[in-house]
Amino acid sequence: MTQDRARELLPTASPAQVRATVRVLLRPHRGLAVGGFAVMVAATAVGLLTQPLLGHIVDLVAGRRPMETLTLPAILLVLVAVTQGATTSLGLSLISRLGETVLARLRERFIERALRLPLEQVEEAGSGDLVARATGDVSQVAEAVRTALPELARSLLAIVLTFGALAVLDWRFLVAALLAVPIQAHTARWYVRNAVPLYAEQRVANGAQQQQLLDSIGGAATVRAFRLEAEHAEHVARRSRAAVELTMRGVRLVLRFYSRLHLAEYTGLAAVLVVGFLLVRSGSASIGTATAAALYFHSLFAPVNTALVLVDDAQSAAAGLARLVGVADRPAPEEATGPPPSEQAADRPASEAPGISRQRPRAPLDGVVTVTGLGHAYEPGRPVLHDVNLTLHEGERVALVGPSGAGKTTLAKLIAGIHRPATGSVRLAADRRGTGRTVALITQEVHVFAGPLADDLRLARPGATDDDLREALARVDALAWAEALPEGLRTVVGEGGHRLTATQAQHLALARLVLADPPIAVLDEATAEAGSTGARTLEKATELAIEGRTALVVAHRLAQAATADRVIVMDEGRIVESGGHDELSAAGGTYAALWEAWSATRSTAHHRPPTHDASTI
Repeated sequence: MTQDRARELLPTASPAQVRATVRVLLRPHRGLAVGGFAVMVAATAVGLLTQPLLGHIVDLVAGRRPMETLTLPAILLVLVAVTQGATTSLGLSLISRLGETVLARLRERFIERALRLPLEQVEEAGSGDLVARATGDVSQVAEAVRTALPELARSLLAIVLTFGALAVLDWRFLVAALLAVPIQAHTARWYVRNAVPLYAEQRVANGAQQQQLLDSIGGAATVRAFRLEAEHAEHVARRSRAAVELTMRGVRLVLRFYSRLHLAEYTGLAAVLVVGFLLVRSGSASIGTATAAALYFHSLFAPVNTALVLVDDAQSAAAGLARLVGVADRPAPEEATGPPPSEQAADRPASEAPGISRQRPRAPLDGVVTVTGLGHAYEPGRPVLHDVNLTLHEGERVALVGPSGAGKTTLAKLIAGIHRPATGSVRLAADRRGTGRTVALITQEVHVFAGPLADDLRLARPGATDDDLREALARVDALAWAEALPEGLRTVVGEGGHRLTATQAQHLALARLVLADPPIAVLDEATAEAGSTGARTLEKATELAIEGRTALVVAHRLAQAATADRVIVMDEGRIVESGGHDELSAAGGTYAALWEAWSATRSTAHHRPPTHDASTI
């Protein structure tokens, strides 16, 4: 089954790439980072005055000093607590602000790059991989930034400064405390060595689980139609068992991690107490000094354990961060391979194939769109287009027809810039309208974004006025139903709002096309989701929307081909016929056969929707 076919997941960044990206993200905020670090150092240093003050109190009590001598140390303890609390809050606030700022920029960069990923790469990886990164990995990193990062910074500072304070009391206390370090260091290395691959594997398993759920739920109708419920349930169960097993391995790893930390604590504390006893007996230290040393080491329990325990969160977050950076660190398309073929490949010579050429020709193009020697394959060795040559002239409306699998949609997406050609070139004439958009693609799957209808329309032209929106809707005969909505253009549509019909959603897409105003429009079976009446309505709206533009229409209904300026017939990835409707109908070839079959179906159906779909034309 294809369910078990190994997917080529989206890239995961190496540790060096992660560090480099974090440095780039931190660079604009160096002042905030230095300020936060300095305040945390001051807060920790102030807090370390607590143990000597307590030791001094012990000496005063042991020496049977008057009660009033305890007043000043007690007041100083209160001042230390208040000062430490205020500076710690400020420092944690600065570090949290730094983390949130950097995280926000990383999210923006991730979304920016994810939206520009080649469609075939996303399809190969599966949408579950991208969804897992955008949800689970982002949440994991965000949680680490909000809790683990400030606590880790605070703990590391406390550890370093506490060891320094032990050395100030007596270097032998420091040596005794350091006996715990080898055990802790070995524990941390052991944990990291085992946790890094485990958490990375766990994130991949979660992505596979989400992908399986998306496949099964998204294709529920097909699954039921072919009675595959049990098989898909087993696929989901198997993915879930794999994810659970990895989670339990992580739990067992953490339990072993904690048991080793306890051993380190007992070893270090025992060593400090023994050294304190010997020093007090020899007269080298007072009871208060030994007490302060023991309190210092005991105060290390929390920061050391916190730091080491946070290794757990850090490893999980690092695995998620590597997956985010793997996408966010990808060069933008214009940085990696030059501009997208739908816009910046304008006026370029075909002599630089394969791919998209980079130099402007000295002579003007023969057409608005020129396709030369175009070939494409989604999988190596299985080409879906073979040496396609095509020219679209300014203002020409061309219908693209052919059987299912002929390569119509692939050609449309290559011209629109969704895919990059494997061989050959696509050249687009410069945008003379000045809209900044050379070509727009409309498919049968229209996404209606959640929010007011006006905002949805303004995606195509952010500065459009309400009058502009109404004019665009009127242009495609959609103004009447739009104004009839409960709140007109302010009506919330999409998920959680007013649900638009398939015809209305397509009207919305056509209105966006009018607002974007590109010189070239590519429509890929844009009326396929509508019923018979809706399709006729949309065909009329499409005619109005593409008026004055060069248009390539992948025809779902041959009625669209009959009214086109030219008809291109494709079969097995090649163009097999080209000409006007009347010319091809009389030629007795592939198009004539398609037209005859379609006309017969229309006649016997008595104007009902044809029984075939896009796969038959």
